[in-house]
Amino acid sequence: MPSLKEKLERYLVENAKIPLDQRVFFTENLRVMIHAGLSMSEALNTLSLQSESKTFRKIITEVKENVESGKSLSFGLSKFPRTFAPIFISMVQVGEVSGTLEENLQELTTQMKKDYELRSKVKGAMTYPAVILVAMLGITTGLIVFVLPKLLDVFKEFGDVQLPLPTRILMSVSDFVQANGILVAIGAAILVILFIAFARTKRGGKILDAAILKSPIIGPIAKKVNLARFSRTVSALLKTDIPVVQAFTITSDVLSNIHYRTAILEAGEKIKKGETISQVLGRHPKLFPPLVVQMVYVGERSGTVDSLLADIANFYEQQVDNVLDNLSSIIEPILILTLGFMVGGIALAVITPIYALTQSIAES
Repeated sequence: MPSLKEKLERYLVENAKIPLDQRVFFTENLRVMIHAGLSMSEALNTLSLQSESKTFRKIITEVKENVESGKSLSFGLSKFPRTFAPIFISMVQVGEVSGTLEENLQELTTQMKKDYELRSKVKGAMTYPAVILVAMLGITTGLIVFVLPKLLDVFKEFGDVQLPLPTRILMSVSDFVQANGILVAIGAAILVILFIAFARTKRGGKILDAAILKSPIIGPIAKKVNLARFSRTVSALLKTDIPVVQAFTITSDVLSNIHYRTAILEAGEKIKKGETISQVLGRHPKLFPPLVVQMVYVGERSGTVDSLLADIANFYEQQVDNVLDNLSSIIEPILILTLGFMVGGIALAVITPIYALTQSIAES
């Protein structure tokens, strides 16, 4: 019977989240080695030795042991659903059955590379505004906690002078934070935890994802990203002769927005009953614009849905690139105005009473 330590290690390996770039490296090199004539066991052994991650090395080694015992590659991969998504396992399984494993691995490599590039660009574009917002919060907190109390103490000595409203508000906030700093920090942490917990619920996820899609700047980017991933994934699955219904079910796990996932799952059920892809996508005009629906309709008539979906994916990936390239120039004025408003408000609250005190002293 395995010990508690062994059970814990096994749990961590099975639930490990291997970075996407490492999975791309694994998939691409596995295809190259198979093309070069290496056996599956030899290829997996080489990849396990090349892996930089100790956990990923254990995963590949166990997959190799399953292959050596007579199991299929897809069976070994399916034991690690956190590392290898359903789309990965399904495409490998189809490749094993149809004898097109090398081609399917190539499709997977392309799809994963595009997904990796898309994620990297989105994360990179969001880093700048995130750093600025954190800096703004840090500067404001530092002013309220360390700098303003010393300045505001001077104003408190003139108790007979009526201070302006902004100054009184700032003094109250500063006093409250000074007196209840620990409670404020704990309260902020609890709010963040509650927000994360709410966002992970089904209802909270729907509300948050709907707000993201409707937001003025982030919304269009989120729609384009989901449309690109939808088109790229379905295209790759259809090229490997996976049935349309199964392709839609697998694709729903790839999309990040719950409303797109729900629409794709519903579309799969409608297609199972005989409706076409263009018909079911047309039922969700807020999620799938006319361009996508019409392109899919043309593909259905000409039998080229997979290639046209790849074209749609390229189009939206280019659109995302263009938007992200200009994102900093769009967000920067907003951040500057917000920072100016905060600093100007604090400066107004500090400078205004100086004139009031000067006038009071002059009158006396």
